[in-house]
Formats: sequence, C-alpha cells, structure tokens
Amino acid sequence: MPMTYPPGAKNTTASLSENNFLTEDGANLPFRHWLPKTDPQAILIALHGFNDYSLFFQRPGEYFSQHGIASFAYDQRGFGAAPKRGLWAGTQAYTDDLLTMVQLIKQRYPNRPVYLLGESMGGAIIINAMSQPGMPVVDGIILVAPALWARSTMPWYQTSLLWTLAHSLPWLTLTGKGVQVMPSDNIEMLRALGRDPWVIKATRVETVYGLTDLMDEAFNSATLLHGNTLMLYGEKDEIIPKQPTYQFLHKFLATNATEKTVAFYQQGYHMLLRDLQAPTAWKDITAWIGSKSKILPSGADNRARELLVGLVPQTTQKKD
Repeated sequence: MPMTYPPGAKNTTASLSENNFLTEDGANLPFRHWLPKTDPQAILIALHGFNDYSLFFQRPGEYFSQHGIASFAYDQRGFGAAPKRGLWAGTQAYTDDLLTMVQLIKQRYPNRPVYLLGESMGGAIIINAMSQPGMPVVDGIILVAPALWARSTMPWYQTSLLWTLAHSLPWLTLTGKGVQVMPSDNIEMLRALGRDPWVIKATRVETVYGLTDLMDEAFNSATLLHGNTLMLYGEKDEIIPKQPTYQFLHKFLATNATEKTVAFYQQGYHMLLRDLQAPTAWKDITAWIGSKSKILPSGADNRARELLVGLVPQTTQKKD
C-alpha cells in the first residue's frame, strides 16, 4: 500500500528562528527570508514545488525585497533538508504547517498585509489550505502554475499504471529520464538544479501517488477558493497541461470573479519565476500586491481574457 509519513504528536510550541521553522511536533524545517532594508510594506510566504525546496525563491525574494516586500520560504516536509527526505507527509500535514507559518508571521508583523505564494505543488497546498476552517485570514494568494493535474483529467492508462505501481511497488523510484518535457527555457538554471544535491532527482512512486491525491483535492476546490487571488500560467507549460488548468479556471472564475486576476504568459514555461522572462512575472506580482486596480503592467491579464473568452462567464472578462 502507498503510505504517508505524517507528523508526530504535538509536543512543543511552534516558533521561527533565523534559519529554522520549528513545528508543533518538533520537526525542524529549514527557513529562508529576504527582507527590505526598511520596514516592509507587505509580507509574502512562498511555498516551493514538488522535489524542490526553499531556495527556489532566491531571485524573486531578492527582487521583492528591493520593492518593500519581505519574503519567507521553508523546506516542506520530505523536501530539501527537511526531515524524512523523499517521503510524502500527507496533504493535511502540509496544510497544517502553512497554517502555523501564517500564524507565526502574523504575530511578527501584526500590522502588515500578508500574502501567500505557491509554485506548482505549493499552489495546490495553498488552494487546499484556504478551504480549511482554521486558516487565518490573508490579504491575497498568488498561484504560480498550480499543480492541478487531477486524476479526472488524466488518461485512464496513466491513472491505472500509477495505482498499480503504488499498490505493488510503492518504494520504487522514478527519475524522469527519457521524458521529453521542458520545464523552463532558462537552461543555466536547470543545469544548476541538476547539480544541486537538495533537489530530489529520484522520486518514490508512493510520493507521486500522494502528490496526485493533493492535485485531486486542489482541482475539486475551485469553487471553494474565494478572496483576492492572482493566478499565473505559462502558455508553454509542459508540466501542468492546459486541459485541467482551463477546467479549473472555468469553475474558479464562475463566482466572485472581480476578486480574481488570471495572467497568461506567452513565453512562460512551468517555472515562471525562474524562466528567462521571470522579471516580467515579478513585476506583475509586485504591481498586483501594491495596486488596488489589479491591472498588470505586462498585459498578461489581458492575454488571459482573450484566451478565456467562451470558457468562462462573460462577467469575468471585465476589468475591475
């Protein structure tokens, strides 16, 4: 059987130190931050994607710090230098850790707006977390190529193979070698990831199974996601297909569309924040956080409106 490896009993008080996020069960999650030279105007908590870790936010975090935004990121359980490397902790564990982090950050910055940003798997975790009753109120969420490839949108042979392997060889590791997909056009960055020992290269089947469970939950939560939201998607994304993304958007934009901004980047790949065009996305995020109009300087929101005509209700095509 595919297994999860959840946190232990809550036996301590969660806290943040310079380089460590101590959770209530005593797990030490490596912690990074990028702070402005003066008091921050806004706070951003960033969640990394699958097999990645908190360093993913190095360049965006540096950029945001120059624009008055303090950024925080941590290695999630099973990833980077966090405990139980390579093992899936379960959707609820990742959601609870985010909830705790938000509470700690709000205690540190009680009078500053707090935003959540999730890339790929991190985006799916945020979607799930926002539907939890105990989730603290935040000022907005940013979903960067969120992991939404649910089983209901996969071909039958893919889901069947995953189920069979997960229930017969859950410990089997997959490397992805031979799979011809391009996660980014930033080749130097991809080579650096290949050399980085903290980026996981071989993944257990049961961990992929757990990720798919998470994507199922996120995909099915489209109508539960309310509030100030920015979603970014690259038109050249070969990791999260267009079909599930468009299906999610159809439901996501059907209610409270004026609170939601969608941006499509014609030259964007899955790693939007690290692509060659990444500064364009950074500028859009900065503008979205700092502006009430929610109009993006790149025009990527207009591009999304053009492509989504006919797929979502007409009311969602209007600017705020």
